[in-house]
Amino acid sequence: MSKLDLEWLAVFDEVYKTGNVSKAAERLGMAQAAASTALNKLRAHFDDRLFTRTAQGMQPTPHAERIYPNLREVLAQLAQAQGNRSSFEPAEAQRRFRICMTDISEVVLLPGLLDHLRHVAPGVHIETEIISTNSGRRLQDGEVDLAVGFMPQLDAGFYQQTLFMQNFVCLAAQNHPRIGARLARKRFEAEAHAVVSTSGTGHAIVDTTIARLGLKRDVVVRLSSFLSVARIVAHTELLVVVPRILGKVLATQEPVKLLELPFALPDYAVKQHWHERFHADPGNAWLRRTLAQLFSGS
Repeated sequence: MSKLDLEWLAVFDEVYKTGNVSKAAERLGMAQAAASTALNKLRAHFDDRLFTRTAQGMQPTPHAERIYPNLREVLAQLAQAQGNRSSFEPAEAQRRFRICMTDISEVVLLPGLLDHLRHVAPGVHIETEIISTNSGRRLQDGEVDLAVGFMPQLDAGFYQQTLFMQNFVCLAAQNHPRIGARLARKRFEAEAHAVVSTSGTGHAIVDTTIARLGLKRDVVVRLSSFLSVARIVAHTELLVVVPRILGKVLATQEPVKLLELPFALPDYAVKQHWHERFHADPGNAWLRRTLAQLFSGS
């Protein structure tokens, strides 16, 4: 026990980030029993439990929190020393990535990514979670590999790359009794509206601009996601403002039509964000390049 095994340190790092021994083993490509054995050896070496099982997963002890920055630095220096020898081969890789994204991205971007992975990286698996106020911390802790969406709160302190610019359109039912191929400002103000309020989608731009322009909007329902919005619009006389890229997809699924807005809304950038701790990670870098190649200019 006079020496620390590097595999033990990798297990410590992954359990710290994921809060789960099984997930740590999966990310490292090892058996859960081997990860548990490594964790037990670490506990004996440091004479501390290191992690305690709670309802929120394996939480680090105060001693584990104290030594974690030093152990991370050791792993980072070793990775840097390896230099170009560290690589990620997508065709042979067995890895699970977690991406923080909006429900819009799950509808319009995720299918294309999954189809691409099926052909070039069949051993790569994707987990998603919805953008939240905790997304920045989860990126920093390594619980999430990437975040994709409109996230101005991450513009400082995180690496970022613009994938594409996006603007807004209005959705209405194809058979709306009072709206044809064009939408006038007076008609926009006269109709009832649905509003979707969810993080990472730029909806705050819509609310701010409408307030600044002094537009009236009779909001009769506020939705927590875009998943049901097309069906609601198709079977009511409600209007809803959505990103254009989503509107195009929804128009293929329900009898709704896209209408240009009778006032100007600012465009916004859909970006991918990642923390500096994982900037040099070959797998993370490969995933970022893949997203940029698939969706830049969408």
